[in-house]
Amino acid sequence: MNAHKPDVPYVPSQTNLAEFTLKAILLGLVMAVVLGAANAYLGLKAGLTISATFPAAVVAIAAFRLPFMRGTILEQNIARTTASVGEALVAGAIFTIPAFVMVEMDGERLWTHFNYWETSAILLVGGVLGILFVIMLRRTLVVDAELPFPESYACYEIVRAGQKGESGANYVFGAMGVGALIELLKNSNGLAIFRETMEVFVQFPKSVVHHFTSARESLGNIAHTGGITFATPLASPALMGVGYIIGPRLAAINFCGGVLAWLVFIPLALFLNPELRSTLLIDGQPAPWNELSYSIWYNQIRPIAVGAMLVGSLYTLWGLRGSIFSAFHGAFKTKSEEEARLAEDRLEKDINLKWIILSTIGLVIPMTFVYYLFSDSIAGALIAAVIMTITGFLFAGVGGWLVGLVGGSNQPISGLALSTLIVSALVMVAIGVVGLSGVAAVLAVAAVVCCATAVAGDMIQDLKVGHLIGGTPWKMEVAEIISTIVVSFVLIFPIIILHEGNIAAGGIGIGDTALPAPQAGLMAQLATGIVGGDMAWGLIIIGMFFALALIIIQAPAPMLIAVGMYLPFDTTFAIFVGGLIKLATDKVASKRNPSSEEKTRVENIGTLVASGFIAGEALTGVVLAGLVLLGVSSLTEVFSGHESFAFAEGAVGGWLSLLIFGAVGYGLMRVPTSRMKKRS
Repeated sequence: MNAHKPDVPYVPSQTNLAEFTLKAILLGLVMAVVLGAANAYLGLKAGLTISATFPAAVVAIAAFRLPFMRGTILEQNIARTTASVGEALVAGAIFTIPAFVMVEMDGERLWTHFNYWETSAILLVGGVLGILFVIMLRRTLVVDAELPFPESYACYEIVRAGQKGESGANYVFGAMGVGALIELLKNSNGLAIFRETMEVFVQFPKSVVHHFTSARESLGNIAHTGGITFATPLASPALMGVGYIIGPRLAAINFCGGVLAWLVFIPLALFLNPELRSTLLIDGQPAPWNELSYSIWYNQIRPIAVGAMLVGSLYTLWGLRGSIFSAFHGAFKTKSEEEARLAEDRLEKDINLKWIILSTIGLVIPMTFVYYLFSDSIAGALIAAVIMTITGFLFAGVGGWLVGLVGGSNQPISGLALSTLIVSALVMVAIGVVGLSGVAAVLAVAAVVCCATAVAGDMIQDLKVGHLIGGTPWKMEVAEIISTIVVSFVLIFPIIILHEGNIAAGGIGIGDTALPAPQAGLMAQLATGIVGGDMAWGLIIIGMFFALALIIIQAPAPMLIAVGMYLPFDTTFAIFVGGLIKLATDKVASKRNPSSEEKTRVENIGTLVASGFIAGEALTGVVLAGLVLLGVSSLTEVFSGHESFAFAEGAVGGWLSLLIFGAVGYGLMRVPTSRMKKRS
């Protein structure tokens, strides 16, 4: 039970306030698109998204105080609910949809550019199914299960404080401005004077290993060398904001994966392969050490991370087996007279079950046709639809339960989608649907389920906040469905802009080091490997045993460690720095012996500042990518006539980036604790 759980909703059931209004829906839709675009950038760059619940709540509080927007707390709730679906749906999208442009088999690409209508159909069906499925579990998860819902309670505290005049909007918008300015001054498409990261290769001294048999007979001598590629953390307010929000423990676990990959496994691979550098050539010359490190990470370490993710996702599901069973049992059990009476209460009214079933059928049928277009097989399309429906329903419940336990920001959506992908890939191979068409069908199933899981988790979090505030469930559910329909046809555009903008700037689009899209790359690699028959099973198996070892020693979050191995080192390092800032902030606050209200205030302000940093950097990144598409290669060239400033490319740009760390540290430490009173 949550210690500060209110006995009654903030707005009692008998109260009749304006709630489902046009201005609330329109404000929510605008925020959904903006926050969705920001998370598209963050997800493609770092493989992570953050919950839009907090910034959406703050903006709604501030907006409904404007003279022409005066509104009730229930209208604020509808606007926030409508807004948060943008982040959730884009999370499901960026973890899977980019895989369609990353897949290549026998020199042939699955997609060379994003197919608008197919993508929108996947987002629409997945998003709405996630909402429909989780509605059936609302009462069980929101009320009966007594889950902690950490982010829902935090959001409720923000909303409640907002009714007393403390909106917190200044923290969000102030941090957005700082984040936007920093991104403008470090993005290569902007006025880049800061260098985001610096890399150095530390070479090992030459070692001669004398090999011999068990009988001590000489086998020969081999000279080994190699070294470690070390990178500084990305000077990214967004990534540090993510680390701050998820906290020092999860940030450290994620960084542990990066340490294992880049400081242990890659140096080990270089040391054990002394001929590698003379084998892999660039223009006839041995490849530089840092390029070798990148190749080993991309082609050898990431498949190991894939194997670890597989075991990690299955381990997560196994640990939740009892909770999942309880949730689904509660959804279908016969209602007692008391529960039937409660169903007539305004605060207990959901969309009618009959409409949920009919709507589900109405979505599955056209999606089956889409699967036929992908797979060119009737049997493949029917099986894909069945897998989609079953796993979508199961993982909607799992996703909702996980949000109740750890919050939306920490929901392992990609791990659940990964499990779906493996099942569907193995089934497609078994029925003979192979090649690019088989890969397309597999990715489409995983994408729908991923979107369903993401939106289900968001919906259950919103419903919990609404339960605390006193919102009407069916109105929130309808608002989220409307938002999902609109956002499904809009949110593909920022992804296209980022992809095409990177290509125009000389990159390869999504999959480039600037937009690694780790989860989507994982999906593409796994689907291609299983369906195409050339999966690096040896490395996958090594990764599976590695995860098994982590589980045996009860290491925390094996899945998160595997994700850290899959990400670039500078990315996980920056997230870790954000976690350290959160740790330092907590220590500074605790020394002042804060009251429970002050402690909550510090938490809320810190979260709002971090959210602002993320939104500011992400939105500016999208805008700058859009300028590249319009023919503006960089603002540096516009104002100086040069592609880049010479000093920014060298060590000076790296030293200047320390200012970014200072600004972010100040914003995340000093701002939340500045108004605390010191108590003895």
